[in-house]
Amino acid sequence: MQRLVVDPKSIDTTIVRKAADAIRAGQVVAIPTDTLYGLAADPFQLDAVQKVFSVKGRESGRGLPLVAASIEQVERHVGPLPIAGEQLAAEFWPGPLTLILPAPPGLAVDVGGPMGTIAIRVPAHDVTRALCRAVDGLITATSANRSGKPPTDSPDVVALTLGSSLDVLLDAGKTPGGPASTIVDVSGAEVRLVRAGAVTWESIDACLRG
Repeated sequence: MQRLVVDPKSIDTTIVRKAADAIRAGQVVAIPTDTLYGLAADPFQLDAVQKVFSVKGRESGRGLPLVAASIEQVERHVGPLPIAGEQLAAEFWPGPLTLILPAPPGLAVDVGGPMGTIAIRVPAHDVTRALCRAVDGLITATSANRSGKPPTDSPDVVALTLGSSLDVLLDAGKTPGGPASTIVDVSGAEVRLVRAGAVTWESIDACLRG
């Protein structure tokens, strides 16, 4: 495993580009987010996605959450957001709100959900967004832990528990931790809360009501 250390307060784009090159090459990279560490891979490369499941030691079929650098990047790769998605993204992105959207064509098997959807957000972490810009595309961001074990905010724990299985660890120090992102389904006619998390349903409802 290659460990790349980056200062989130003064991001060295050369280091970020190395991590981006690894992702484009089909490798699995542990990355910081605005909650915990995640596992990044190219969701359009089947072999890379299968590596993510192998690192986690879990069977495929549960889908992998995605992250992007901006609303614009999401729309470029996924398509226009539905009206409710536009409202929520404008209010809560970057931040810990994940939207369920229709999946774009070309995604590797097992990235999307069984109903042809994806889970995606724009995280409030400068390093994560810089990486998405460097990749120039969406990346996976499932938690960096073995299946059944707790996720972590520590790059040292990631290195200790997953280091032998990872290609690269992008080490930006401890992440903020806290609750997981709230997941909201905006892919259908009605907005639906899938998982409670850092953003309250009351805040979401207030945003949608305007």
